[in-house]
Amino acid sequence: MDLTELLRHHEGKTLEFKRDLSSPRALVRSAVAFANTSGGTILVGVEDGSRNVLGVADPLADEARVASLIADRVSPQLVPDVELLRHRDRLVLAVRVHPSGRRPHYLGDAPETGAYVRVGSTNRRADTDLIAEMRRFALGQSFDEQPVPELDPEALDFRVAADSFSGFRKLTEGDLDTLGLCTTDQGRRVPTVGGLLLFGRDRFTRFPDAWIQAGRFAGTDRAQILDRVELRMPLPEAIPAAVAFIERHLAAGIDIGHVHAQPRWSLPPVAVREALVNAVAHADYSQRGAPLRVSIFADRLEVENPGLLPFGLTLGDLPRGVSKLRNRVIGRVFHELRLVEQWGSGVQRMLAACRDMELPTPVWEEVGNRLRVTMRRLEGAPSVRDGSEAYVAPPARIPHRPVSVHKTDQAILAALIGPDGLGTRQISEAIGLSTRATRTRLKNLVQRGLVVEIGQGPHDPGRRYFRARS
Repeated sequence: MDLTELLRHHEGKTLEFKRDLSSPRALVRSAVAFANTSGGTILVGVEDGSRNVLGVADPLADEARVASLIADRVSPQLVPDVELLRHRDRLVLAVRVHPSGRRPHYLGDAPETGAYVRVGSTNRRADTDLIAEMRRFALGQSFDEQPVPELDPEALDFRVAADSFSGFRKLTEGDLDTLGLCTTDQGRRVPTVGGLLLFGRDRFTRFPDAWIQAGRFAGTDRAQILDRVELRMPLPEAIPAAVAFIERHLAAGIDIGHVHAQPRWSLPPVAVREALVNAVAHADYSQRGAPLRVSIFADRLEVENPGLLPFGLTLGDLPRGVSKLRNRVIGRVFHELRLVEQWGSGVQRMLAACRDMELPTPVWEEVGNRLRVTMRRLEGAPSVRDGSEAYVAPPARIPHRPVSVHKTDQAILAALIGPDGLGTRQISEAIGLSTRATRTRLKNLVQRGLVVEIGQGPHDPGRRYFRARS
């Protein structure tokens, strides 16, 4: 492992800094959370926040202690990679925990209360639903493939299902089994969870949150709602209905061509559609408490679904097209209905569509036990349709501009493009400022998260500066 490269990243889903081993339970809890989620690295001997490299007092003894703590306090047994990394004259203990195929891991002998997952830079205790999802994941099962043995296939509305497929092919009773909407359990043909979620006659009895709540708000918060709708039709029908609601409220103009006038939206329709399809297909329907939500604000669109990222994924994986389908039955049906083309490509289409409109990159985040994607709207577009059928004439299109960076700061960032970092004096010489003025600019960049300072203390003459990683 490269210590400098690790220190250039912020604490998050796969990285944690610990000053020392004074709180062994906290370290073990982090190891459990990493193993249960997407893996990660714990650096012992690094001060949280400042990234000052303090080192460990007794490297060999601490290395043995960490290995013993995790071996003795975690069930099932967890075996991390433990390594000593050097920073000048100090040694840091790096504990690399791999995502585990034996989930859930937990503290001691308390599987129902000692299991944790990683959400952002925090460890969160897993509830019973999340523990059940871990167990399914370890067995290679999905929630929507599970049989519902107490019901008969008549619990599915075949007419609704056939209507959904009518534009593509004629649906037969046998197709219900092929698609995974029905299965055989103990010699009986029964519906699956996915079948009930998609076409169940009385699905809200079992899954009261399997619907989409959409709202349009007046400003940039939820203080005043202008319009809202509850989309409780079958999920394949709810997606186009949600798209229609969003497009009705996205400020639109017209581009006058040589022959036809074309509407122009403040967000690309393809990105809106992909966000909704992903939310419905990847939601964790075992959770209770809130439906899928679509929120339209004056400056952005938010789409969120219950459930964190599938185990093994990080937010950084999404733009690279890495995907794990949480609900295989829903995914199979959506593919048949042409709601998806190829899993993993939807996020990249969203990114490309926003880039083509010169919009900010969509942002994904885990909030509580939900996943949210935010798309910023076209700057300068009118915020509300006037309710008439005529389009509002649009203002000139204003390209998205990143957060303002002073030209001196830009010069500093350009100087730090290399992998080895620079000291204050080297940076001051590169940009033509005094070391004192340079230090002030660097402090501001560190506070903004654009630059990382790596050293052994606030007065360390050997500290170096690097461009921050995400």
